[in-house]
Amino acid sequence: MKLQLKTTVALMTLAAWPAAAQQQPAPPSPSALETLGAMHPTNSQIDWPEIPQTGAKADQVKENLKKIKLPQGFHISLYALVPDARHIAVGPQGVATFVGTRKSKIWVVTDRARGGTADEVKEFAPTLPKKIPNGPCFSKDGFLYVAEQNRVLEYPAAEFFYESPDVVPSVVVAEGQLIPKGDESYNHTARVCRIGPDNKLYIQLGQPYNVPSKEKNDLYRKLGIGGIIRMDRDGKNREVFAIGLRNPVGMDFNPKDKSLWTNDNQVDGMGDEQPPGEMNRISSTGQDFGFPWYGGGKVRTNEYKADTVPANVVFPEVEQDAHAADLGLIFYTGTMFPQKYRGAIFSTQHGSWNRTVPVGARLMVTFLKDDGHVAGKSEPFAEGWNDNGYYLGRPVDVAQLADGSLIVSDDLVGALYRIWYDGK
Repeated sequence: MKLQLKTTVALMTLAAWPAAAQQQPAPPSPSALETLGAMHPTNSQIDWPEIPQTGAKADQVKENLKKIKLPQGFHISLYALVPDARHIAVGPQGVATFVGTRKSKIWVVTDRARGGTADEVKEFAPTLPKKIPNGPCFSKDGFLYVAEQNRVLEYPAAEFFYESPDVVPSVVVAEGQLIPKGDESYNHTARVCRIGPDNKLYIQLGQPYNVPSKEKNDLYRKLGIGGIIRMDRDGKNREVFAIGLRNPVGMDFNPKDKSLWTNDNQVDGMGDEQPPGEMNRISSTGQDFGFPWYGGGKVRTNEYKADTVPANVVFPEVEQDAHAADLGLIFYTGTMFPQKYRGAIFSTQHGSWNRTVPVGARLMVTFLKDDGHVAGKSEPFAEGWNDNGYYLGRPVDVAQLADGSLIVSDDLVGALYRIWYDGK
């Protein structure tokens, strides 16, 4: 009887085994990144509206722009309403402009009528989740790169495939490998990228502290956090290109001598008038710009004032107003503007938060000498968004359109402005 019972139990177990196997959890569904990378559609029924470009908000922005002061013969107008508009990448074919944000969206802006005003603004690649896609940049051959908080993606032919909500990406730097996951922060994580004259990808990495501890400093300098890194466009051969920068935002290459210029936002909490903001000229690989031993310019930080500074620290090419928050930066290569502006640097100041009397919220211009160094201090070019400490707008980035006009982003208003010259 016992033998019969054991046999019956064994047979029941074997009979139940296929059913039990079928109840095992199914393998996880592929992510949107994996699906798109395999050239498959996501089949998402995502809502994909355009941003309205007319109405009360557009009218008010246009009214506010009447307060902006520019040199004689220059004009400013509303180019597009773009929510949370941050850094800008103008497509090399002139088809569309891509605008990053510090949230979860990238916007694509199109002036189909070529009338100097965008007629379509919609989200780029809405089926692919993103995290702080602040920094888009284009290669000359039409590849769009987007530096997120802790990932870098490449979108081939983005100018021509943006009409679909599904856009195929490839991974340049996988999620969690741009910086250590444990050093992710809400602070100083808005990346900016550029493709250099050497066809390499350059990325600015702000470090997350006002001033990092000495325990963190060695690791950050090794990884290029608080500096600029570069790598091949496929993500290989990563190296630290420049170090000693607190929160570098905005960079461009001088087309004449190939030097890389960058803004750097300096230490907070040291008073209204110090330390100065910085515009730095990087002429060779491995240069050190002195942070955290210096908080800006030659002002020593309290945390490192007793420590020996590295040898051969490079001081800024231009000292800017303290706490003006210098962000976007480009060399002007167009022909629309008068001769004096050709080859000059246009840069933005986002405006103070850490100052009793706010400064900034304007577009600056910096002129260079024939030897590639600055001819003097940066000068205001477009100002009026700072209305006695009340911000009518906060400029973030500046870019050049194919016709030689400039566009300026504003993340407070959520807009792009166009600046052009006709001499009138």
